[in-house]
Amino acid sequence: MEVKGTLKSLLSDIRIKYNTFSKAQKRLADYILCEPEKVTLLSITELAGKGDTSETTVMRLLKKLEYDSYQVFRINLAKELTEKPGETLNEELSEEDGLATIKKKVIKHNVTAINDLEQTLSEDTIAEFLEFLAASKRVLFFGVGASASISQDALHKFGNIGINVCSHPDPHQMNIICAHSTPDDLFIAVSHTGESQEVLNAVSIARKNGSKIISLTSYANSSLAKMSDLYLLSSTNDKKYHSEAMASRIVQLTIIDILYIATFMQNEDVYFEEMNKSRIAVALNKT
Repeated sequence: MEVKGTLKSLLSDIRIKYNTFSKAQKRLADYILCEPEKVTLLSITELAGKGDTSETTVMRLLKKLEYDSYQVFRINLAKELTEKPGETLNEELSEEDGLATIKKKVIKHNVTAINDLEQTLSEDTIAEFLEFLAASKRVLFFGVGASASISQDALHKFGNIGINVCSHPDPHQMNIICAHSTPDDLFIAVSHTGESQEVLNAVSIARKNGSKIISLTSYANSSLAKMSDLYLLSSTNDKKYHSEAMASRIVQLTIIDILYIATFMQNEDVYFEEMNKSRIAVALNKT
């Protein structure tokens, strides 16, 4: 039986698809992520027992990971642990952890989440974003709550190089702006769950006006992703002690950075000149 190559990380794939798993599958995924070395030594029956579930559930999980064989899954997992021993373990925080351990685990979790972007954010997706951006006359970055700060960061970066951008954290203002959107507008919606009603309402209005929709979300099966022309995944299985979207927020900021740099490098001379204009303008406020 042919063993899959290591074009993508098996453990990254689990983290990326975590939000699509059933409760029983998540128990299995949690065990695999926390104890990958032990899993390589377990039979399918033993792994099912660790997740308090059945062999059928194990195979359903493997199907979502694109594996037809538990044996091949174990071989690839063992290979990954050998090739990347320092990149696999992503431990949960516990009540007994001291400050040094807390610091180490939080840093590790965030670094792992960012590294997963190698798999979740393809070059084709970035290229498609650039095509949407080039075809638009105005870009609307919207998000509420914690996602509002991501939108404001994008506003600052893209506005800094002269792109016509708009952002507002107030849901009423979002709807008003979207009510006057056009097919020349590009709407970029940020929502960790993809179920924020305020964002969905704004997207719905913009869609009716023919605006293109790009979403930045952690859930590929969310309402927001389904309403989008293109979605960029920031998925990561945040841990028990993390506030919601904690690592996802770091990933989303990194995605914005990647999109900004990719945009800048497409027309470096023009954007560098525009950035200098912004620097001179900001310098007026400095002594």
